[in-house]
Amino acid sequence: MSVTRVQLFSIPVTDQDRARDFYVNALGMELVREMPMGPGQRWVQVRPKGAETSITLVTWFDSMPAGSVTGVVLETDDLDAEIARLRGLGVDMDGPVRNQAWGSSAVVRDPDGNRLVIQTTTAA
Repeated sequence: MSVTRVQLFSIPVTDQDRARDFYVNALGMELVREMPMGPGQRWVQVRPKGAETSITLVTWFDSMPAGSVTGVVLETDDLDAEIARLRGLGVDMDGPVRNQAWGSSAVVRDPDGNRLVIQTTTAA
């Protein structure tokens, strides 16, 4: 048996409503599921439109403090337009756009400070 896909991964947040609004309204993801999960807990799941892999916005893992995530890479077709749009929404940027041989990238921060890489990959 082998791993066949990434189903989902979690990003720790302090406020699920605020995080949901950021991932849906600012990043343009779709809300997959939002439902009670137990006493004082909710399941909030988002994903890029048309994607198979989802993100859960979690508050219940002590070992995952809000703002501790780095290394999540999100792809866009037009990085310059996406960064301009996100800046217009007041999204925190972590430095300038970086141009590399493979493409371009920029780091944005969600409301809790989780660092997300937005990139456009150049066709090989």
